[in-house]
Amino acid sequence: MHAVAPVLSSGNLSIVASRTFPDMIATRFSVALHILLLIADDSDGDSTSARLAWSIGTNPVVVRRIAGQLSRAGLISVQRGPGGASLSRPAAQITLRDVWRAIHPEKEKLLGIHKKTNLECAVGRVVPELLQRRFDQAEAALMADFSRTTIAQLAEGLGEREQRAVAE
Repeated sequence: MHAVAPVLSSGNLSIVASRTFPDMIATRFSVALHILLLIADDSDGDSTSARLAWSIGTNPVVVRRIAGQLSRAGLISVQRGPGGASLSRPAAQITLRDVWRAIHPEKEKLLGIHKKTNLECAVGRVVPELLQRRFDQAEAALMADFSRTTIAQLAEGLGEREQRAVAE
C-alpha cells in the first residue's frame, strides 16, 4: 500500500504515489533518533530546525513536526529563534523505547494484521490470531531491546565512527 499526496498539476488535482507506509514509520523513528543525537552532540548551541534539517537531509517542517512529538513526550525542550532545542533530561536517561513511544502511540502496532479474512476458510479463521501472537512476541522483544539502549549509548557510536573516518 502506498501513501498518496495530492499534487496540483495544470489546475487539475492528481494523485502521486510516494513512500510506502512501513517506510514512513521506520523513517519517522530514525529521523527522531537523528534529531536527538544532533541535540545531544550540540556543542555550538545551534540546534535549530534548519540546522537539524540540513544534517538529516530533509525539510525543516519535517523536523519541526517530529520535534513537536519529542517535546510533547518530554524528551526535548524547544524554544523559538536561535536557541533551538535541548534535551529535557540527560541522554543516558532517554531510551530508544521512549523515542519510539513518542513517535508511535501505544495503540499503533509495529506489525499490523490484515482484518478481513474469510471466516469460512479453515486457515482464514485462525491466521489473524496466530500471527498476532507471534507479532506481539516480536514487538515485545524489540521493545525490551529498545528499553536497554539509550541516546548516550548511540552517541558513543558517533564518536567511534568519527574517529575511524578521521584516521582513514
